[in-house]
Amino acid sequence: MKLSVDDQEFEPKLGRIGNRAVRSAFLRDVAQTIARAGGRSHTLSRRTGQLGRIARGAGVGRVLGARDRYAAFRQRRVVVKTRVIKLAGRGTSPARAHLRYLQRDGVTREGLPGDLYDAAHDRADGDAFLGRGEGDRHQFRFIVAAEDAIEYADLKDSTRRLMEQMERDLGSKLDWVAVDHYNTGHPHTHIVLRGKDDRGHDLVIAREYLSHGMRERAAEIISLDLGPRSDRQIEARLRAEVEQERFTSLDRGLLKDADEQGLLRSGTTVGDAFQQTLRAGRLQKLRHLGLAQEIGPGQWKLASDLEPVLRRLGERGDIIKTLHHELTRQGLARAAADCVIYEPAENNAQRLVGRVVARGLSDELNDRRYVIVDGVDGRTHYVDTGQAPETEPMAFGSIVAIEPRRTEARAVDRTIAQIAAVHGGRYSVDLHRHHDPTARQAFAEAHVRRLEAMRRAGVNLTRERDGTWIVGPDHPERAAAFERAQVRRAPVVLETLSTLPLDRQGVAEGATWLDRELLVDAPTTTRDSGFGREVREALARRRQWLIEQELARAEQDRVIYRANLLGLLRRRELVRVGAQLSSELGLPYAEARPGGRIEGTYRRRLDLASGRFALIDKGREFTLVPWRPVLERHLGKHVSGVAHDESISWTIDRRRGPSVS
Repeated sequence: MKLSVDDQEFEPKLGRIGNRAVRSAFLRDVAQTIARAGGRSHTLSRRTGQLGRIARGAGVGRVLGARDRYAAFRQRRVVVKTRVIKLAGRGTSPARAHLRYLQRDGVTREGLPGDLYDAAHDRADGDAFLGRGEGDRHQFRFIVAAEDAIEYADLKDSTRRLMEQMERDLGSKLDWVAVDHYNTGHPHTHIVLRGKDDRGHDLVIAREYLSHGMRERAAEIISLDLGPRSDRQIEARLRAEVEQERFTSLDRGLLKDADEQGLLRSGTTVGDAFQQTLRAGRLQKLRHLGLAQEIGPGQWKLASDLEPVLRRLGERGDIIKTLHHELTRQGLARAAADCVIYEPAENNAQRLVGRVVARGLSDELNDRRYVIVDGVDGRTHYVDTGQAPETEPMAFGSIVAIEPRRTEARAVDRTIAQIAAVHGGRYSVDLHRHHDPTARQAFAEAHVRRLEAMRRAGVNLTRERDGTWIVGPDHPERAAAFERAQVRRAPVVLETLSTLPLDRQGVAEGATWLDRELLVDAPTTTRDSGFGREVREALARRRQWLIEQELARAEQDRVIYRANLLGLLRRRELVRVGAQLSSELGLPYAEARPGGRIEGTYRRRLDLASGRFALIDKGREFTLVPWRPVLERHLGKHVSGVAHDESISWTIDRRRGPSVS
């Protein structure tokens, strides 16, 4: 069909009815036209396809971000980090865990727990704040760190003034709580803001305000309190940037003046003589770092990866500072060459075994953690453990093993795919045991747990009412993609080998990590320095203790150990601890027999020399069985399972189907 307008024929091409992509593109063009015309910024709702919620603060953010640069240069510097957390479907657990972290011990100047406060109270009720946020779609988290925050005796007043100004900018009352931290060299404030406005609607803050407006408002308040930065302060900071091995404002200026090939022309002007001197000094520093090359008199070529390399150098420098600070605090003397960063991405990254020296958060906003490990290789390692939840808090002195997380599909994934391929794309425990009659129930159930973990992480898997899973032929590829996503979130796998400190394992009445090292065919390689030397000495003491206890005997140049040594030591410790608990609980202790059924109420966890054990109250008696992290979510609840030699297969909730072992 052809139409004509003013004698000009054209043929309209109609899109598919209900084509949301076309509609969204049109609405996006409308919103951009409104914004260019000076209207208020809007965001588009993808679900409704209509002009949706108003993003608050867009105009203010643009004005503040584009104001006079010279005036902004004299303002006090403030760093504001922002993160938006999606809460829909997750309840208040993430928010509760974050508040608990913010109020942990040691964050005040006196080393005490942090105080939660809000607009009206110096001690806010965190539970009430979480209750008001029940059902919120999202939550804002901010870290506000002023360069001169150390000048303040208390940050509460400046934080409250900042939030009051934000209320005026955003046109709504805000529901927030905050905690001030003084446990680093730069005092800073954590702010948690509900994702609802004063009318109960979702609070949507414009990107311009989050990236520019909030920082500028905070800088205004600090500058009003302390006065603008003087010429001397500005010059001192710029001089310090010349030799810094991190991305600086000088580097930003160089990149701005360079062309697409990274060339800085000799005719480029940079202002006064002081600025030219700074630039010349910075270029020489970059040349030493291999990030700039002088290709002619007054002409330079910048490396294409200058910014990412400098940012990585800055992060590495911060890590080294953290490492040395923690070692000094612990009173441990280590040579600079023996302080290293564990790089799991490297091809030759080996299994790391050592003692936990310190742990903390490397990125407080994104909940990324680190652990410092005194390795048996004689070196001290900084390990980024990522965003893995701290379900098993590591006590200082614990012995741990760390390995890089794999990025390929596991054997369990290939097994699932093979079984599904011969059963019409379906997998279940029954189909698994029919396919492989030698497979134990617990082994097949481990495959189901793998599928559950992948589904919870967003992998497209379907589970039918009878517990059967629909598995596609590309399951190994999906599993590999799942593993790669896990590596970004948590780059390493951390295993606690022993919660008992090394100095207590030498004479401990239980199956210790030292015993396992003495019996294994390929023991962990140790270096005769640092923690490695301590391990060698502890192994010698343990051998002597076992001989004295008639659990081993020396024959010429070797030591012969009793058969089932670990089982004997484990049973000896459990009987002793069971007798102590029996008098405390008023119940008799019953040993768990391999193959026996365990049913009762999970009461608590016990950290013993032989490992972690769960106390199961069976009503008329109690027993001690191997503990697993999943039990902590069922404290005080009824659990059941089947005991094996050194493990137990738990069935936490029969209605959910799979067990945990």
